[in-house]
Amino acid sequence: MRGDFYHQVFTALQSEAASDPQSRISIYAEDLDLEHFSGGEYEANLRQLLKAKYRDRPVGVLIAVGTEALCFVLRWRSELWPGIPVVFTMVDQPDLKRLNPPSDVTGNIIDLRLADAIKAARAVVPDLASVYIVGDAWDSQAVYHNWKEEAASVPDDLHVVQLMGLAMADLRQCVSQLPERSAIIYTSIHSDGAGVFFRSAPAVSLVAEKANRPIVVAADTLLSPGGIGGYVMVPRKIGTEAGRLALRILNGERAEDIPPTAIEAARPIFNWRQMERWGVAASDLPPDSEIRFRQPSLWERYWWQSLAVTAVILIQAALISILLHERRKRNDAEFESRSRLSELAHVGRQATAGELSSSLAHELNQPLGAILTNAETAELILKSRSPDILELKEILADIRRDDLRASEIIHRMRSFLRRAPFELRDVDLNDVIREAFEFLAVQAASRNVALYFKESPEALPIRGDAVQLQQVILNLVVNSMEAMADMPYGRAVIGRAELNGGTSAIVSISDSGPGVPSEKLIEIFDPFFTTKNLGLGIGLSIARTIVQAHKGRIWAENLAEGGAVFRLSVPLALH
Repeated sequence: MRGDFYHQVFTALQSEAASDPQSRISIYAEDLDLEHFSGGEYEANLRQLLKAKYRDRPVGVLIAVGTEALCFVLRWRSELWPGIPVVFTMVDQPDLKRLNPPSDVTGNIIDLRLADAIKAARAVVPDLASVYIVGDAWDSQAVYHNWKEEAASVPDDLHVVQLMGLAMADLRQCVSQLPERSAIIYTSIHSDGAGVFFRSAPAVSLVAEKANRPIVVAADTLLSPGGIGGYVMVPRKIGTEAGRLALRILNGERAEDIPPTAIEAARPIFNWRQMERWGVAASDLPPDSEIRFRQPSLWERYWWQSLAVTAVILIQAALISILLHERRKRNDAEFESRSRLSELAHVGRQATAGELSSSLAHELNQPLGAILTNAETAELILKSRSPDILELKEILADIRRDDLRASEIIHRMRSFLRRAPFELRDVDLNDVIREAFEFLAVQAASRNVALYFKESPEALPIRGDAVQLQQVILNLVVNSMEAMADMPYGRAVIGRAELNGGTSAIVSISDSGPGVPSEKLIEIFDPFFTTKNLGLGIGLSIARTIVQAHKGRIWAENLAEGGAVFRLSVPLALH
């Protein structure tokens, strides 16, 4: 128990002495090291050293820690410190009775009994059958050295085995092979049977490293190295009580008037780490036991943080529930909005188709008329005496070509007028605009308007509804053609598609007309706003709604050289 144990005793004694503001006390500490050294010559040299050392040092009280230290003080006090009162501690009742000190010797009696160690062993091994006492030879023991006087109290069913004074290597071998239902009671090892000196904590560590059974110890400083615990001496309690007695004497009380008193410096203290190792529950321990080194649970360490996290989780759960409800409502609203947008777009396409009906009729009449002419010609050839087969083949090829052209016009118009829900697909914006310009080619020609489309050299992949985007382009181009109706010549509509920084695409539709009045540039996208005599004012409003549904925007500007330009921007589909 040397080393850290005695250091804690001395530290507690110093703290108690410093607590008295009325006195300035110097404390001298001497380690007699009687566990390692003994004999008349050593004691004589030690006596001479102390006599010379303290010749000119006034001493008010002597404090002896342990039975051996008290024996030394009683033998040499009359020569070294004549008449100086003595305070002892860590001396048990049998030793005190045997020493029979004079009346000016007082102190604290600490009874550390083997019966208590066995009681602790039964707590950690409920079906205990044998105990193995480990330590130095009995003649150098500071604890349990009076165990033979207690032998009568040891139950007959408990087998007590002494492993005292063995070499450390032999002891480690023994404790590694102990039977079940047994425990180790550790006293102290300062020098083993081979004469090797040890400090107390490392000695316990060496034993615990090999032991296959729990180790009951007698000092709380031996818990951390590997002891499971027991009724252990608490050094700070011992030092504090000794310091209080010394202060009473230094403050004027006579040692003869202070009888030796037993103090409870040994308490049931156990090591949680070793309890887990040996499967010992806290409920198995003696009442009022203290458990050291127990890792508090997450709740014990972070209870208020846990409450805060729980509250945050509950709040988040409530918010998520609200957000999910709002998301469902938003999805319903978006579905309803898209349905309305599809219906509105369909109405807009019907209106555009009405405006284009004459051009479409003209465009259909051309292939149909050509088919009729070719069919009549083929009939005349067939009525001749020698029909020209090669010419008939050419006529049939022309009929087939014109039929495909008419079919394509009808298919394009059906697709344009089809009432379909708003649906996002991967499309190339170049293809969407090109088809719209091709669709308007005949109408543009009938109005003497030149159509030009400059597509982007790079692909413009977007997520969009091709039919509705074409409706936007058709509406812008038709509006541009109508704006140039009064111009005698120079009518042109130019479409461009280009990348905008790699994240979006910009489409521009410009014309050579009179432009838009500057105060009307924003209003023209409002519902029912129109500059046409017979217009409904919904075309550009529908166009803006469609572009916004594609997460884009549309705006109008006047060109410095004359004419207007409508631009729309839509995000690219980034994969």
